[in-house]
Amino acid sequence: MRRERSTTWRNIASSCGIIFLTLALSACGRNMFDQPKAELYEASPYFSDGSSARPLVEGTVSRQRGSIDATYVSGQDENGLLSELPIPVSLGLLQRGQERYNIYCSPCHNYSGDGQGMIVQRGFPSPTSFHDQRLRDATVGYFYNAMTNGFGRMLSYASRIPPEDRWAIAAYIRALQLSQYATLEDVPEDIRLELLQSQGAIR
Repeated sequence: MRRERSTTWRNIASSCGIIFLTLALSACGRNMFDQPKAELYEASPYFSDGSSARPLVEGTVSRQRGSIDATYVSGQDENGLLSELPIPVSLGLLQRGQERYNIYCSPCHNYSGDGQGMIVQRGFPSPTSFHDQRLRDATVGYFYNAMTNGFGRMLSYASRIPPEDRWAIAAYIRALQLSQYATLEDVPEDIRLELLQSQGAIR
């Protein structure tokens, strides 16, 4: 008799436990996911600029990079997109830019920058050649901004390429552009003489 009562109470307790868990789990809906919130870049009527994304509070310091000039990260200042690199140009910078360019940019833009990369050869739309007059006239900040925010079919590379490498790529694109229109007079004299000697033009 006692065993039967014990079994009965055990069954009742188990049933109550299952019912409680079922009710508890059914209460977990998508409330956290579906809660009212502003999506990225969503318009907002509550701010004068119409954007829900708010600018950083003045004096905010990046936990990842520390205190750095905002123009270095954004690629623009009060006058618009930067026309000059915010970092010194060096051979090391250009070599780093070439390496990153070959990895991230050449599949579409090609190694020469003519916009005929491998995926274009496989049927995808061709991006504008970097040697097009419009892009030759563009500021260096234009290329940095395109990598940061995306442009046309190209998505943003901000999460994959850190700012320093985006500037290195922008510098290398400038070098690519110069390479297609450079003249012998643009080559430093000592290197020019070395080239001419190697070609047998002078002895």
